[in-house]
Amino acid sequence: MWHTENPIRHPLPEARWPTQEEAARSLLFSPVQIGRVTLESRTWVPAMVPWRATEVGFVTPNILEWYGRFAEGRPGAIVVEATGIRDIASGPLLRIGHDRFIPGLRQLVETVRRRSQGYTRLFIQIIDFLAVKRRPPKEKYFERFLRLTDSHRRALAETTGDARWMKAAESDLRAFLTDAPDELLDRVMDERELESLRYGYRERVTDTDLPHIKELPAVLPGIFADAAVRAREAGFDGVELHYAHAYTMASFLSAKNDRSDGYGGARSKRVRLPLEVYRTVRERVGDDYVVGVRFLGDEVIEGGSHLEDAVYFGVEFARTGFDYLSVSKGGKFDDAKQPKVGQAVYPYTGQSGYECMPTVLSDERGPFGRNVPLAAAIKRAVNQAGFNPPVVTSGGIGTFDMAESILRRGEADIVAAARQSLADPDWFLKIRLGRGEEIRRCVFTNYCEGLDSMHKQVTCKLWDRVQLDEPEITMSDDGRRRLVPPRWSDA
Repeated sequence: MWHTENPIRHPLPEARWPTQEEAARSLLFSPVQIGRVTLESRTWVPAMVPWRATEVGFVTPNILEWYGRFAEGRPGAIVVEATGIRDIASGPLLRIGHDRFIPGLRQLVETVRRRSQGYTRLFIQIIDFLAVKRRPPKEKYFERFLRLTDSHRRALAETTGDARWMKAAESDLRAFLTDAPDELLDRVMDERELESLRYGYRERVTDTDLPHIKELPAVLPGIFADAAVRAREAGFDGVELHYAHAYTMASFLSAKNDRSDGYGGARSKRVRLPLEVYRTVRERVGDDYVVGVRFLGDEVIEGGSHLEDAVYFGVEFARTGFDYLSVSKGGKFDDAKQPKVGQAVYPYTGQSGYECMPTVLSDERGPFGRNVPLAAAIKRAVNQAGFNPPVVTSGGIGTFDMAESILRRGEADIVAAARQSLADPDWFLKIRLGRGEEIRRCVFTNYCEGLDSMHKQVTCKLWDRVQLDEPEITMSDDGRRRLVPPRWSDA
């Protein structure tokens, strides 16, 4: 992952854990209304992809145990991982693109209800994404994927000073380019061709020469709505529309979206499809069902959207009727590190990825609560415009005082904690019981994110090799790591 020059290793903030009585009086453990649903506390486990579904997207026993374990800590809400809305293969990522997925998802809902004793509300994040291919071997790319044109011949003839390339056999041309140095390729190939060679081919929402990309505004509202209807049938309390990071809907919102069909360019046009998706979803699921959104406060990429865009989008989302706004940051393909041959580019390896999940190796600002100002600015603008959907913030939050202070200052209405909840799924319950000193604190080194980048089952280094002789524990595919943390008893 990217790090700033001359990073500072920041210690974990000192933690003062409240008594049981103080926790009971806190804002963190006070109710909050989201649409027609009441959360018993403002504690939130945001979406994390654990890579535990089947290869075709079905719920597995490991998925049930993963979410059941979080439910035992009784957060106010859990958001189930990014779940694909299309009926297409996408590896061990949950899917909701067909009715055959409903029974497993219903079992997931029932598991969370049972293991939280009815306390935790459950939402599911639904996502669309475009094609991303693995980085190919150089010889394979030039043999199979590069579409040769006269422009390549002209550029090669001019670069080498050899006019014979204008008439050379295509096989000779491909063989020459395969062995050519990078400096020559930089002069012969265009930017997208070089990216496909060095990073792997990646579709963009601006590739309107491709019919299926051009038609996205016509097809996506219905696909999202179908998925939301399935979520309601499965028993989820609501859906979270995934408009963040490197994926389709975030790409429509991006300032880099220059589509000329009314869905790109000005902010009002870039937000058009996200609003149309919301309206179609709302029409299908009804006014009594929670529909929230996860979107970016800042893309953190050159030429991308920044806070002023996010403030505009947040007001428009609130005006249109979203029940909550969950704010994230970064996580883009645009600045990702080059993958190894045979691997796909991962959107959390550049600066934008770092800002999404900052670590204890940071600049002077440090990683803790680093992204909260984005949510605060969006909330302020939304409230000033006369709207009051709860705003969810996240990013390096791992102590009671930090979470409570965010709420007391009015910077957000709900506090989400992914990595701290992974480190200790019981931490909210321990705080409520006045037993904060027993919390296993996240050290924010992104061990978990490193596993995610390799599409390995996500665990935490603080517990995945602890008590490996415990009876009936489930182990990772390689047999080296436990898949859920040890049980904790409040007795």
